Amino acid sequence: MRLVGDNVEVGIYTTPKALVLAEELELDLVEISPNAEPPVCKIVDYKKYVYEQKKREKAMKAKASKVVIKEIRFGPNTDDHDYEFKKKHAEKFLKEGAKLKAYVFFKGRSIVYKDKGEILLLRLAQELEEIGKVEQLPRLEGKRMTMFIAPKKK
Repeated sequence: MRLVGDNVEVGIYTTPKALVLAEELELDLVEISPNAEPPVCKIVDYKKYVYEQKKREKAMKAKASKVVIKEIRFGPNTDDHDYEFKKKHAEKFLKEGAKLKAYVFFKGRSIVYKDKGEILLLRLAQELEEIGKVEQLPRLEGKRMTMFIAPKKK
């Protein structure tokens, strides 16, 4: 096996000799790459190695960004005051860095007003143009017309 590690002369050793070296240093012999020819082993403190690996994974996980999606629901006949109120909420969500899913829900026969719903969503997209960019234009899925807006990078 090929032996690597701190305080060890890198080279090819027999398994018993590598184990004796590890015992002399009061460390563990860990197989790093079993598929290599010859297999690669390292002399390390195994508990410390596992601890540092978990610490590294935790740090990577903390750095990963989590995407938050906030939803805002409209009706096809949403009044101006209600629209403005919901638009303010949408602005707040985008400024916080969350994605926005705005949708118009058509109840019963209100599906006849598909064009009103699309106009409403396009108006919202146009008014939020400075703080967000449209990721997906309005699309009808069943009884919902959905649109996604992502916050603009600063």
